[in-house]
Amino acid sequence: MTATLHDTATRPDLNRKRALIEGRLLVLAAILMSALTLRVAVTAFSPLAERIGHDIGYSTAVVGVFGMIPTAMFALSGLLTPLLMRRIGLERTALVAMLAAGAGQLIRIMMSQTIGLLVFSALALAGMGIGNVVIPPLVKRYFSDRLATVSTIYIVMVQIGTVVPALVAVPLADTHGWRVSLGVWCVLGFAAAVPWIGILLDRRGRDVVDHTAIPTEDGPKGKVWRSPVAWGMVGMFGMTSLTTYAIFAWLPRILTEAGASASFAGTMVGVFGGVGLISALSAPTLVAKVRNPFPLVLVCAMFFFIAFAALLWTPMSAPLLWVFLLGLGPSTFPMSLTLINLRTNTPQGSAALSGFAQGGGYAVACLGPLLFGLLHTATGGWLAPFGMLVVAVLIMVIGGWLVCKPRYLEDTWH
Repeated sequence: MTATLHDTATRPDLNRKRALIEGRLLVLAAILMSALTLRVAVTAFSPLAERIGHDIGYSTAVVGVFGMIPTAMFALSGLLTPLLMRRIGLERTALVAMLAAGAGQLIRIMMSQTIGLLVFSALALAGMGIGNVVIPPLVKRYFSDRLATVSTIYIVMVQIGTVVPALVAVPLADTHGWRVSLGVWCVLGFAAAVPWIGILLDRRGRDVVDHTAIPTEDGPKGKVWRSPVAWGMVGMFGMTSLTTYAIFAWLPRILTEAGASASFAGTMVGVFGGVGLISALSAPTLVAKVRNPFPLVLVCAMFFFIAFAALLWTPMSAPLLWVFLLGLGPSTFPMSLTLINLRTNTPQGSAALSGFAQGGGYAVACLGPLLFGLLHTATGGWLAPFGMLVVAVLIMVIGGWLVCKPRYLEDTWH
């Protein structure tokens, strides 16, 4: 969905870089506000999952079902959003995404039964999944002269939207109840819709006919599933997501069973997400500077393995350290987003790789929280669930080896 950095930099009309906000301040605000919404429905829920279950009456096993909804909806969005973008344009797709995110979060707190909570959580997460897919081409359309800068900023905003809800979820619920704690974040979705409405009014319908950054039938074509680059990206992106969302869903339970308070466990979810800020700021630059960033994938795997072992055998000896190391493992997520750009030569190739990675990767990842919970229920311990995550990380490493090689999708998809 985004052009390669070297292609972008050499285009004649981009020889002079514009000021970052020159004539684009409203669009920049819309992109950053949208990025803030893309994870809040996940991390605001995880620390409260058991409390909500006690209130509305679902079992512990259902926590795994809630944990798989984000990746399931992100996978569906990865497959359907390109069709939506072609039909109604990028800006209108972004508006639909933010309205769905806001409405889903608002309506779900009114539900008194599990099925209603599931359905409207899915609506909110579908909106966030659409946002995942539509923001990169919007960055390309409006900021192709500042691609790396704006991409880094919006990934940082995603991480902030991941951290803050987890940090305040339990204190807000203690003071005002879980419905307020969960529902307050709908304001972000509705607020992010406002600048998109302004942009649409300014463009007066040109958004529909403008196909900048939207893949067309012109240009090189290939079968993305034939490329080892594409399958490597599915492995790296998908297994990173599987592991990350399993941790988001179950880290509070792991820590509370080890003796931590619910408030402390919620804070640790925030720390886990917050460490991603380090990755968001550093990983894109590091990946762009080296010819083959595979050693960085190995370092991330090492962080995962150390944290898994510590949380399994001695979780409360130094929980902040273990969660900090655990949070460094998913640095392969911003690496994957950057490699989608660096391992493609054309908008068609980039869109194909992004859709394949997000569709396939999230489809596999949605099993992570569910399987983690089922293994815990079946064995009564955490050894088997963490064993599953070790296998996932090993697959991530294999995928990283395939996608980090200095080659392009378009050279390998025939």
